[in-house]
This record gives sequence, structure tokens and C-alpha cells, in this order.
Amino acid sequence: MANSWTRREFLNRASYSAASLAIAGKSAIALPSAVSAQPFQGRFLTHVSVVRVNQIEVTPTRNIGEDEAPLNSPDHIRSRREAFADGCPGGKMTWAVSWLALNDTRREYQDARHLLASYHDKYGDEITFIPGGYFAPMYDTRQHNQQTIHNALKLIGKMVGNNYRPQSLVAGFLDADSQNYLATEEGIHVCQGQIWSQHGIDNGDGDGGICYPYYPSREHYLKPAQGKADFIDCVCLDGWTCDFLTARREGFQGGFNSRQGIGPIETVGDLGIAPGRKEMLDTVAMHFDQGHALNGFGFVTAIWETSLGHDADLTWWLQAVKNRWPDTQVMTEGAFGLEWRKHYANNANINYRFDAKGTGAKGSEPELEI
Repeated sequence: MANSWTRREFLNRASYSAASLAIAGKSAIALPSAVSAQPFQGRFLTHVSVVRVNQIEVTPTRNIGEDEAPLNSPDHIRSRREAFADGCPGGKMTWAVSWLALNDTRREYQDARHLLASYHDKYGDEITFIPGGYFAPMYDTRQHNQQTIHNALKLIGKMVGNNYRPQSLVAGFLDADSQNYLATEEGIHVCQGQIWSQHGIDNGDGDGGICYPYYPSREHYLKPAQGKADFIDCVCLDGWTCDFLTARREGFQGGFNSRQGIGPIETVGDLGIAPGRKEMLDTVAMHFDQGHALNGFGFVTAIWETSLGHDADLTWWLQAVKNRWPDTQVMTEGAFGLEWRKHYANNANINYRFDAKGTGAKGSEPELEI
């Protein structure tokens, strides 16, 4: 990382920006909707599962990475949903479906689409689109991406039926212009649109955002809107809750994984089952214990590819979270974002605070504190 922009310096500068926003007051931006006078409170968990054909479908006509069709079969999708239900009966989840998975004419993908539509009917799950294999702005123009999003949302509406419309889009990261397009042209006001810890990983960086919801600026998707002139009425959500200590690193610098936290690849896959699961729960605690006390609410989230399995880890994690924090609300991306939107008209009152100590897992030194 450049010497001029360490994470500590970024957080210090961010705190000054938050203070400036607070001074601006609520009148800085017109209310996007009726805003509750009650503070936003509670513990919230969202889980997203991705169904795709190719590992990275960078555009509708171009792929890179491996063909994962056999790992996205109806049996794999069914196993994921059952694992989620075993971990949290009554919970709702979000399914992000790729362009090829929406259009593949093979019988197994036709069956997969019917199965996903039934999950909305049976459980209230959200079915939405994921453009570009997480990082659409890296591979295509904004105009083309927006047209693809428009076409995909129409396909999802037909797939689910009954004039269905998702409340959110899952994107990895998505440029400000396209998030504004979602709000103004598609009527979607929630986007999993940034990954605050994504630096030196997966060929694309989103480092510099904040890990809790905000309204992005028209100038840049990682910048919270500063006033009415640059305000985008789209709640921007993080994609992966990470251990604050490991996330301060660049990529795999020093043999560590900066993305370590809730995701099973970086925890159970790298550390082993027992220490990996402990790290998953310890990362949740950063938000649901001290973070909840400081902010009034806690939010944890992660995107798990259906093709990569770890269904048993999903069940264990959800059960462990509900056992330790029984008031946790497990909901879809769209439902959570819109609930936050009811309480925040703009960024003026955002003042997120955290005090986290290392968990003792690899890369999260127990003697350090952020």
C-alpha cells in the first residue's frame, strides 16, 4: 500500500468526513422516502448464494476462468437451500444468478431456474442478477452493463412470475453511474455494490469503501454522497464481512489472506474446520458485540458461490450465530437495505464506530487492536 494512504490514515480521514457530514444536518439532502424517527437497531445477517455457469462471466458473450456448470446443478442448489434452512429455519436468503445461468438452454439449468423461482414462492427468497462475475465495470462499458442489467431483470421477472421484481442487485462492485441508473431507471434502491476490503485480490480492487451501508456519491461509488448535488438514492452494501485485523493487509501479503472473516474459502478452507469456524464466529462478534454497542445495530454479510460447496459450514455458522445472538434477523439483501433506508435519509447521521481486537487466528494478532 502506498505510504501516503495507510488504512489508519484512511480511517482517520473518514472520521473527519463523517463529522463534517453530521454538521451538515438532515436538511442537506431531500428525503428519499418516509424516514423513521426511531433509531436503526438490531442484529442483521444477509446471505447471498451465486448460481452461475462459468467462473467469471465478464460479459454476456465472453468468459474467463473455469466452466462450473456441473457444480451449479439443481442438486447443488437444493443442498445449499437445505443447509441454509437447517441453520436458520424461517430465514430468507438472496440468490444472485449470472447471465449465462439465466439463458442456458440445458435441462439442468431450466430445472435450476424453476427451483429458484419456487424458493421465492415457498420461502420468500430474493432472486436477483449478478453482472460480470462480480466486477462488471472492469470488463465492459457502463452503457453495455446497464443494458445487460435491464435485460437480466426482465428475464428474472419472467422466471419468477407474478410481476416479480427484486429489491436489490448483487454486483461485487458497481460504478456510481450504474448505481444511479438502478435507482432512477430500474426503481431498485439497494445494491451490493462495494467490497471495502477488496485490495490485491481477484484481479479487481474496491479498497477504500466503508463496511456498513451508505448512499454513494455520483463522483465515485466508494465515496459517500456529500450533499444533494451528488446524492444517489441507492443503498450501497458491502459484500463480505472481514476480520478488521486481517483486512488491513494487501491481498496475500506476508502469507496472510486479507479477506479472512466470514467467507468459508478464507477461513475453513485455509485454516481448517475448527480454527476456521472459530474465526467466522469471532468476526461476527466484532459486529454483534462491541460493534452493536457502539452503533446500535450490527450487520454481517457474505456471498458464497454455490459451486464451492461448504454447505455444512453454512449450517454450522447460522446455528452458532442464532444460538449466541438469538435476536439476529436473517433477511434478504433488499429487505435489509430498504429497512436501513427507512432510518437514514442521507449520510448526514452516519457515524459508524468499531473497536476490534485480534482474534488470534492467522493474521489477526491477539495483541493488536483497531
